[in-house]
Amino acid sequence: MSKWLVTGGSGFLGINLIRELVRLGHEVISLDIEPFTYEDMMHHIEHHVVDIRDRAAVDRYMSQGVDVFMHGAAALPLYKKSDIYSTNVDGTRNVFDAAHAHGVHRGVYISSTAVYGIPKKHPIYETDPLVGVGPYGETKIIAEKMVHEYRQKGMYITTIRPKSFIGPERLGVFAIFYQWASEGRSFPMIGRGRNLYQLLHVADLCDAIICAVKHANPDSVNTEFNIGAKEFSTMREDYQVVLDKAGFGREIKESPAHLVIFALEVLEFFKLSPLYPWVYKTATKDSFVSIEKAEKRLPFTPRYSNRDALLDNYQWYLDNRHKFTGRESDGATHRVPWGQGILGLVRYFF
Repeated sequence: MSKWLVTGGSGFLGINLIRELVRLGHEVISLDIEPFTYEDMMHHIEHHVVDIRDRAAVDRYMSQGVDVFMHGAAALPLYKKSDIYSTNVDGTRNVFDAAHAHGVHRGVYISSTAVYGIPKKHPIYETDPLVGVGPYGETKIIAEKMVHEYRQKGMYITTIRPKSFIGPERLGVFAIFYQWASEGRSFPMIGRGRNLYQLLHVADLCDAIICAVKHANPDSVNTEFNIGAKEFSTMREDYQVVLDKAGFGREIKESPAHLVIFALEVLEFFKLSPLYPWVYKTATKDSFVSIEKAEKRLPFTPRYSNRDALLDNYQWYLDNRHKFTGRESDGATHRVPWGQGILGLVRYFF
């Protein structure tokens, strides 16, 4: 079995990957700026509270017999621009530098489909142009270029561009929807909700990561892969399954997209909106990637549809909501529900 170093180990992806690695018998060193609070895994892994911008700290733990790294730590779009750049660019270089220095030549970098911007055609392929939207998208593109640099130094780094992924432990903006559903409320889409919007179950993302690392031919996976659900429908149809599960007879509601987006822009200016522009400006657009390359090369076969992933995440929310009531965040992490801002009042009209 291998020894993995996982950055972002306290986060949503981190804990799901760690659980699967431990189940498979691997050793894990976890690094995260946040403490590790998952009691089921505390005694099975080694966790260190580390900011990846601290090169000496990253170097210290990368030197401890690590075989492979998964770099998932990142500053999300609602962080300050300076923190997004220092974490997603400088921190990423620290991880890659430390890995290279200590002979850890196999790794996985978690990028984002945000690197494609707002494409004009679908599906999106790995060879399509990279057009970063905002500091987050820009830094992901810079980091991907960095991956190419380290491949030239002899490293094998698989870049994964996942769609928005959900499942156990995922809260963030999805917790707003789940709370409304559990309270017996309808839920408004931005626009008509007739656009195709692909999601991804975190278990499928973990499968793709592990498939890339255990592949017998590292040259074959020393590249970029889109990862997303294979089965998905319109946002209106897929999200409706959660309201149906809630059992109150509620429905997804349409709204005038341009007016809602304008209102959200105003609310964002006054720090009253829980949504950042990447969320609400893409919510009315088709958004889906081709996973053909991953299916053929990894090989990767998604187990969950959009609806499966949403229902699994919603059930986890219902089973665990007593643990995070009153712990809303400002959008800096997916570990806890995002504060609803003025939407907390709007929900009483639904």
